[in-house]
Amino acid sequence: MLFWLLLSLVAGQAVLVLGFAWALRKQPAQLVSDTQAPPALIILCLRGTDPFLPECVDGLLQQDYPDYEIRVVIDHPDDPAYEKVAAKLRSATSTRATIEFLEEKRATCSLKCSALVQVAANLDERYELIAQLDADTVAHATWLRELATALADENVGAATGNRWYMPQNPSMGSLVRYAWNAAAIVQMYWYEIAWGGTLAVKTRVLRETDVLQKWGNAFCEDTMMFAVLKEVGLKVRFVPTLMMINREDCRLGGFFRWVSRQLLTAKLYHPAWLAVWGHGVITTLAPAATLGCWLCSAWQGNTTAAMWAAAGLIGYELSLAVLLVPMEMAVQKIARRRAEPNRWLSTKSALQCLAIMPLTQLIYPAALAAAGLMRTARWRGIDYRIDGPWQIKRLNYQPFESQQETDQAVSL
Repeated sequence: MLFWLLLSLVAGQAVLVLGFAWALRKQPAQLVSDTQAPPALIILCLRGTDPFLPECVDGLLQQDYPDYEIRVVIDHPDDPAYEKVAAKLRSATSTRATIEFLEEKRATCSLKCSALVQVAANLDERYELIAQLDADTVAHATWLRELATALADENVGAATGNRWYMPQNPSMGSLVRYAWNAAAIVQMYWYEIAWGGTLAVKTRVLRETDVLQKWGNAFCEDTMMFAVLKEVGLKVRFVPTLMMINREDCRLGGFFRWVSRQLLTAKLYHPAWLAVWGHGVITTLAPAATLGCWLCSAWQGNTTAAMWAAAGLIGYELSLAVLLVPMEMAVQKIARRRAEPNRWLSTKSALQCLAIMPLTQLIYPAALAAAGLMRTARWRGIDYRIDGPWQIKRLNYQPFESQQETDQAVSL
């Protein structure tokens, strides 16, 4: 029974994975022309520096887009990100970007949401879309045009991409994050969960919904977009060409804190949380029960039962690793189209991925439990009390310092 249960789980997950991989391989859409491209504003919110922040700023300044501006909102004048961004802008010939500091650090939402509200609440009416990204996102030249193309559909209120990890140093923490993220983005695709690392929203959504009020009382800005748009009959559109490559390393402890916070946002703001939770539970209990069956059968000398259990368990773990292949190949094709390095996965790293699958499956349910029980969360050195989706309380504040950069898995 356990053997066939595992086989059924593999079959179900294969359908979802292959459907996602097929979407990634679709022919890219014809991009909007200069005359069709609406005026756009890009928002970059910063607290602390990220390893690829200079490349992030370079990418924004080099967008192939006719009419756009960039507003960089930095948490504090003493923030280490300020000098790095200012130096980049001084050396650039473009005048599209301006720096401002976070004026009102609201006690009722995250600092990132405070920054977004600061910009969006006083938005020039000529802008028809706002786009945002995180400092660990390095935007290619057509990044903004691809978002605008997706938003050209009248039924679409927000366009988003997703992250894919190709770490420069495939450490254990980085590979566990790679495996978990590959599984997570499949769910994000099917449940239309937006990703703030690459997200564009029509400005009319800001006027026609209460999203600004929600941002002012929320822990994150992106996961809620599905429910916000559904209320006004609009959709979140995933753009396959906007799979953004992240090359950062991380440690295992940092990954656990990061993934617990990612799951917390799904719990707070997306109606598919119970499905996400249920998937995590069944994909944990079924292999665990099979392992227990194998141990008991071996102990009792029941060779037949032990062989069935072992075959099911080994086949399940191998199948999960194999399902990474079509996604990896599809993302590599997207990266090649942008002339980005993509050959990171050596034979050694591939074998390590296979070995860390069981570890990833152990960490995932622990992170689910942590997210379900979480009442306080730390994000870039700031503690928040979580009493509900719209009952967020910032508990402390201090400017970011360089020595605080101890968790490389955390993105702003």
